[in-house]
Amino acid sequence: MKIHLRNQTLLSLLLMLVTIITSIDPTSAHNSTTYVPAEKIFLNCGAPSGNMSSLNGLTWEGDEGLSYSLGIQSSTLSATASVQDPSVPTVPYMTARFFQTTFTYTFPVTPGRKFVPLHFYPTDYNNNFTISHSFFSVSVGSYTLLNNFSALLTTQAMNYNYIRKEFSVNISSNTLNLTFTPSPANKNAFAFVNGIEIVSTPQIFVQHDVFRQPLMVGTTITLTIDEHTAFETVARLNVGGSAVSARDDSGFYREWDDDSMYIYGAAVGVVYPKDPNVTIKYSDSTIPEYIAPPSVYGSARSMGPNASVNLNYNLTWIVTVDPGFYYLVRLHFCEIVYPITNFNMLVFNILINNMTAFQSFENGWGIDVPVYLDFIVYVSNTSINKNSSQDIWVALQPNTVNKPVYYDAELNGLEIFKINNSDGNLASPVFLSKQQTAEVAFSTFRKNHVQHFLAFKMGMPGVVLLILLLAFMAWKRWRQQKVILQSDDSSVPLPSNRGHLFNFSEIKSTTKDFSESLVIGVGGFGKVYRGEIDGGSTSVAIKRGSRLSNQGAHEFRTEIDMLSKLRHRHLNGMIDQIIDQNLKNDISPDSLEKFVEIAEKCLAGLGIGRPSMGDVLWNLEVALQMHINFEMGESSFNPTSISRYEGMTSSIVVNGDSVFSDLRSPKGR
Repeated sequence: MKIHLRNQTLLSLLLMLVTIITSIDPTSAHNSTTYVPAEKIFLNCGAPSGNMSSLNGLTWEGDEGLSYSLGIQSSTLSATASVQDPSVPTVPYMTARFFQTTFTYTFPVTPGRKFVPLHFYPTDYNNNFTISHSFFSVSVGSYTLLNNFSALLTTQAMNYNYIRKEFSVNISSNTLNLTFTPSPANKNAFAFVNGIEIVSTPQIFVQHDVFRQPLMVGTTITLTIDEHTAFETVARLNVGGSAVSARDDSGFYREWDDDSMYIYGAAVGVVYPKDPNVTIKYSDSTIPEYIAPPSVYGSARSMGPNASVNLNYNLTWIVTVDPGFYYLVRLHFCEIVYPITNFNMLVFNILINNMTAFQSFENGWGIDVPVYLDFIVYVSNTSINKNSSQDIWVALQPNTVNKPVYYDAELNGLEIFKINNSDGNLASPVFLSKQQTAEVAFSTFRKNHVQHFLAFKMGMPGVVLLILLLAFMAWKRWRQQKVILQSDDSSVPLPSNRGHLFNFSEIKSTTKDFSESLVIGVGGFGKVYRGEIDGGSTSVAIKRGSRLSNQGAHEFRTEIDMLSKLRHRHLNGMIDQIIDQNLKNDISPDSLEKFVEIAEKCLAGLGIGRPSMGDVLWNLEVALQMHINFEMGESSFNPTSISRYEGMTSSIVVNGDSVFSDLRSPKGR
């Protein structure tokens, strides 16, 4: 990936300009017809030669006797599933190809990007293979798609009966070599596959329009994805609409899932299903139809018509991903909900993993005209268990700064793709190998048998004595923790120094002036630092709010209040909030009261109760004048002496850094 710098606002304006120019010049617009792939291979693995149709209307061919399956009958085994769960389609899941040694399918293809979906149904087959022994790797050329993969463990973890793993790789030669390799760690390991798809696709990830380069979330950097990058599809959602089958996709047989299972909490917003009378105007857009089908752009999910409700929640989707990878997040928009005919009618913010990805986004491309935005986000290993999964949060919230006509947000489609590492790896974190699984099982077996042996040798009197001993130890532990406050099923003692008030200089000292070497984590509000108090006898975690955070003061205060009440062995207790003692006797009481009044209003639970930026600036100026009068010995101050005029321009500077500049507040509210 190449890196370029772009200003986000300039990027948005230039993108709109390109759209306008394209709509004026019809010769530059993309062809709106669906894509016709050069290759579309649907291989029913383990099946005899001949064609069979799947439930979605696709035609699959058996892999025996085909040119790209040379040697398959002499070096592999085929089998039929012994049972069929009602949720499992017959084609391609009821037959499978098994590999005890490395085997490569060689597909003749034209150079270019290919979708490579792989299908797995881990169940019992009419052969001697035990499916729990199946651990294997899959590669295409230099790209590792799966490593030490267990279809059984994966489906069990996801609560699925079968699974489709979809990849996208670029092929520079006339052959695509798909290699299955049993894991060498276990002599009983084997590989298997039920179905393989090879479908040619356009270069949908390479942005020929320089103004669409994906933005790295949390920065002003855009990344150029070259044609050789490989991807794994993590999620492809038809937001607000029903699932779209491969046959109904716009050219290369993608499957789009219903998004309802990915919505966070009960705040699901309002669904606008596909209207048959809506015609998506690809010809007026800068994107071709194959980016997403009309059924995706023709349905949507919005926050709803109630502005007061919308101002108090985010419309959020959560997708589980593997840590240690970069991800491409693609959002699809098409205005079908409101009669948006002018700018500043529907404006909202886009957040990804609690970071602002795009502020003040508005779809100004016109009614029924599709558009999409790409973002890059890195998901790090922040868990103690480095192999555990993480989440990507995609959230939309109304933008109130511009005071648009509608306080709402909407989305039509969402795609998330894992990007290969520098070594070409796309594989998920490695599961326990079969040998490791056996060792864990043996450890449990040995532990249980030791317990049984002790019970047998000691007899009933010994067992009673052991129970009494354990009861005494439990009572003694309870006596030691009698002063501990209970919370849920766990408890921790309250810190003895909870009442201590820290000034800012103490915090700077214990964090070595917020040294980066002491950073132990990064949250939605800012960085967390390690520190020591009480002469080094007590370790503390110090969270410092960042003005770059998309989270507001209300959310930060809510977190503090919640943590102050929560007690758990795995949570640090709150000691106290920071109060700068330098304020005492050094500021006008009236001015301080006015300042606190502003702060309380800004922290109002309902958005309608919070002041506008113009009101905040005006009240801060009132507080400042109160303090100036206090220092000059004047006993009173009339706030009305400060003029509030339309078009007032102000700036706020903190510690020499400009936080806001050229703030214009309208007259009144």
